Amino acid sequence: MKHISILVPEGDCSIANIEGTHQIFLRVNDYLADSGRPPIFNVQLVGLNDEVRIKKGLFKVCPDVLIRNLAHTDLIIIPSVHGDKKKVLADNEALLSWIIQQYNSGAAVASLCIGAFLLAGTGLLDGRSCTLHWALAGEFRRMFPSVHLVADKIITDENNIYTSGGAYSWLNLILYLVEKYAGREIAVLCSKRFQIDIQRSRQSPFMVFSGQKDHEDEAVRVAQEFIEKNIHSTVTAEQLSAMLSLGRRTLERRFKKATGNTILEYAQRIKMEVVKKSLETSRLGVNEAMYKVGYTDPKTFRMVFRKVTGLSPRQYRNRYNREFV
Repeated sequence: MKHISILVPEGDCSIANIEGTHQIFLRVNDYLADSGRPPIFNVQLVGLNDEVRIKKGLFKVCPDVLIRNLAHTDLIIIPSVHGDKKKVLADNEALLSWIIQQYNSGAAVASLCIGAFLLAGTGLLDGRSCTLHWALAGEFRRMFPSVHLVADKIITDENNIYTSGGAYSWLNLILYLVEKYAGREIAVLCSKRFQIDIQRSRQSPFMVFSGQKDHEDEAVRVAQEFIEKNIHSTVTAEQLSAMLSLGRRTLERRFKKATGNTILEYAQRIKMEVVKKSLETSRLGVNEAMYKVGYTDPKTFRMVFRKVTGLSPRQYRNRYNREFV
């Protein structure tokens, strides 16, 4: 039987992550029992202290066992914890040490949504891939530059370490883990009973790009603003470097460091955000939306749009513009 530790960290952790994960894993045992098979999961809430108060005391969660009394586990689930990330890490320092110890002893570790901040705080993600809610990608990159963030993914799986995308996409990771431990048949049954889309693999259709300006590089900020004001034309690195009196390679290096994107990627994402809004709120045709941001080659435009959103322009419009639903 696999022992699953659903962590109850100190701080404003997600009740939905804790209760939802607990319920799904226990339901797996029920579904196995219905077909005459033995349970495979022993699920416990695990914490540092006897109780954790959440949402300013509105909820109280009492772990089944404290880390000092749990010598071994097979799978650790780290829920989202909201609030100041540095304080969250400091308040859970002992928990981070326990996660490292358990991982080194063979346990798998999975973070849900912004639980990735706690997981990254252990150092186990250094040099590895990770995802989390796209809205906190910039803050995460600044705090953990040695982690390879793939913010468009729903799930990452690397060396017994798993992470999930934002909001309720953590459910997809739990289904993924159910399939890994209990098999495809049970995972599909969970998908149907809990009404979770088992095929989701990207969160890019839900991402909103507003430009990463929370940095101190004034030259890069000027370049960003110039790109945003000139969405109808093609802005090149050479053009920007001449305007800012900087070498092209120097500008490209600084731009990537400050924003997480190359100049070309940033310009594409700004243009695609304008197109997305046009497709969501107007009756513009796809080609009209394309011309609006300076593209003239439909094939190139559709390729870039799909790269950014994971959908074709027509699929995106049909999904998000109620006049086309």
